[in-house]
Amino acid sequence: MAAGMAGFLLTQDEAGLFAVAGAFGIGFSALIPAYVLAIREYFPAREASWRVPALLLLSGSGMATGTWLAGILYDHFGYYAPAFAAGVGFNLLNFAIIAVLVTRQHCARAIPA
Repeated sequence: MAAGMAGFLLTQDEAGLFAVAGAFGIGFSALIPAYVLAIREYFPAREASWRVPALLLLSGSGMATGTWLAGILYDHFGYYAPAFAAGVGFNLLNFAIIAVLVTRQHCARAIPA
């Protein structure tokens, strides 16, 4: 996602915009089903009735907040580059948080009890 958003910052013409938007859309289309599959993989099926809706509510709220923030940044600056830069920054921050959590999980498994 961060790489796709960075592509929006670098494109300068309409053809580039359509190419980046297509690539971004293909990657984005797999995101929500991947969330649901991850829940099914890591949690028991009996908890799916509340975990999946909670995940969809929170992920949808986050996406809506990002869109709202992009609009605020556009209104302030008059062009979209700061909004895309903020999106890249938030995606990299999210990646760093996930990397820390995965590293902690692997370190916890490596330490014998």
